[in-house]
This record gives sequence, structure tokens and C-alpha cells, in this order.
Amino acid sequence: MQSKLMGLIKDVVTTLIIVGIIAGGGYALTGTWPFMVAVQSGSMEPNLHVGDVVFLVSPEKKEIITYVEGKLKDYKMFGDYGDVIVYRPNGDSSKTPIIHRAIMYVKKGDKIGNYVAENDGYITKGDHNLMIDQPFLSKPVKKDWIIGVAVFRIPYIGYFRLLFG
Repeated sequence: MQSKLMGLIKDVVTTLIIVGIIAGGGYALTGTWPFMVAVQSGSMEPNLHVGDVVFLVSPEKKEIITYVEGKLKDYKMFGDYGDVIVYRPNGDSSKTPIIHRAIMYVKKGDKIGNYVAENDGYITKGDHNLMIDQPFLSKPVKKDWIIGVAVFRIPYIGYFRLLFG
């Protein structure tokens, strides 16, 4: 009985060390936490799907290219111009982060249609959505509200995470 208990403890400790190495290595490489997220809604269809796992890099490690800039440079990520970012709406960490495309960067007071930017930041939009996020989901996204820039996806394996989260 004691050897079974010791074997179980050894397995648990080994598993925790492996998870720690993966988490620490992921953070060291990407500069952000979490460094991967599961897409929870269809707002980025058809380019990102519910259940996709998306790997992120800190905006300190990767320049954010907006849709407007991407169109000029012919730079595409996930099927359309510009980068996709994950951000905390209005910097509020109690709210679910949003994964949407950075459309353009604005300065406080700039007008976008009938909307006047309340602060400097990124205007964002889900690829499936008809309207920009501002002012409905968030003010313009400040750089320090950004968790990461999406760089890679693995289709649908995030469903497991969504079932328990």
C-alpha cells in the first residue's frame, strides 16, 4: 500500500514539474500569460472558429499591424488583413477577454463615423460582425489592455477546455 502511495506521489510531482516547465517555457517564449486561449464565440468566423486554440505573443514581442496597415502592405493573418488581438474590454480583468481584429489605431478625439474616440487605442471588430466594437464592447483598446497578438491556431482542440471552463 505504501509503495502505491509513493508511486502516486511521484507521478503527481512529475506531472506538476512537466506542466510547470511547459507553462514557464511558454511564458518565456511568448512574453504573455495566458499564451494560448480557446475561441469561445463565432464572432471571428469564418477565420477562427469556436473551439480553436490560438497561441499568443506579447505586443512587446510583435508589432500589431492593423487591418488598414495590412491592406497597404498586403499583410494577412487568419484569412484577412491585419493582426488579431486578445484584449480585456476597457482593461477590466473581471470580464471575458475578446479576440478580434485590430482595424485601425486612433487618437483621442478622432471620429469614426458617429463615434468619437475617448482615448488613444485600437479600433477592433470581429470578422463576422457588421460593426466595430467601439463603443459597444470597449473603448479604443489601449496597449496595456492587450493580452496578446494571435500568431497560430490549432483547429477545434479547445472544445475540451470550453466544456470545463
